[in-house]
Amino acid sequence: MGNGRGFRPVAVEDIAAEALTLAGGPRALLLQIAHPGVGRGVVDHSDFASRLMDRFEGTVLYLTATMYGTPEEQAAMRRLVNRAHAPVRGVDPASGTTYNAFDPELQLWVAATLYQTMMDLHGRVFGPLSPPQAGLAYRELSRALSNLQLSHEQWPADRAAFDRYWEGMVGSLRVDADVLAVSRQILYPSGVSWWMRPGLPLLRLVTAGLLPPAVRAQFRLEWDAARQRRFDRAMRWTARIYTRLPVRLRRLLRDRYLAKLRRLVSSAPATTKARLADG
Repeated sequence: MGNGRGFRPVAVEDIAAEALTLAGGPRALLLQIAHPGVGRGVVDHSDFASRLMDRFEGTVLYLTATMYGTPEEQAAMRRLVNRAHAPVRGVDPASGTTYNAFDPELQLWVAATLYQTMMDLHGRVFGPLSPPQAGLAYRELSRALSNLQLSHEQWPADRAAFDRYWEGMVGSLRVDADVLAVSRQILYPSGVSWWMRPGLPLLRLVTAGLLPPAVRAQFRLEWDAARQRRFDRAMRWTARIYTRLPVRLRRLLRDRYLAKLRRLVSSAPATTKARLADG
C-alpha cells in the first residue's frame, strides 16, 4: 500500500475508518430528529445546545466500539447507551402517541441514517461500489449496527428492500417547530473549539446538499442553483484531494476514538468491568 495515497476503501472496516464519514454526522442527525418519535425524544430529553460536542463524541465512540471494539468494549458501550436511553420515553402532546428510545423501529431508523449517510458520502467521493461489494457492505454494516435492542433480522432483507424502506421513511418525516429549533442548535452550535468555527459554513452547505430535497425544505434550509453549484464543487474537490491523502492521516480520528474507548474501558473499576462483561 506504500504511503496509502489513492487507496480506495472497499471493505467495511476500511470504509468506516475514514474520517470522511464524520462529515455526514449533521446530516444523519437531522434525518434522525425529523422522525416524529426520535424528534420528540430529543426535544423532551436532550440538551444539544449545551452539550453538542459531548453528544457528537458519544456517537463516534459508539460507532467505533461497534466496528472495532472487543466484546468487552462493545458491552461497555451498550451499557452506557442503555443508561442514556432509559429516561427517554413519554407522550407527544400534539399527537398523543408514545415514544420510547428502546423501540426497535426508532433504533432501526437511527441506524439506517448512519448506514445510508456513510454509503452516500463514500459513493460521492470514491465512486460507487460494485453490486457484490455494496451487498456485502450492507450485510456487514447492518449486522454491526445491530448492537443494542435492535436485531439484525429487523433490518430490510437486502439493499433493494432497504431502498424501499428508506424512500418510505423519508416521505414520512415531519419537522415541527420544536425539532426545527433543535436543528438550529446542530447547525449553529455554540461552544465549539475555535479551530472548528471557520469550517462551519462549509459543513452547513454540505449538510444541506446531502439531505433529500423534501427534508431540506422542511428544515427551511435555503437552496438554489448557486448553492447547488457550490455543493457540487465542494464534492469534486473533496474527491480530488481527500482520496489522495495518506491512509494513516485519513484514519487519525478513528484511531483517536479507539484509543479513547480503550482508556474508558480500562479505567473502569474491576466490579464495573465484570458487570460490563456480563452485558
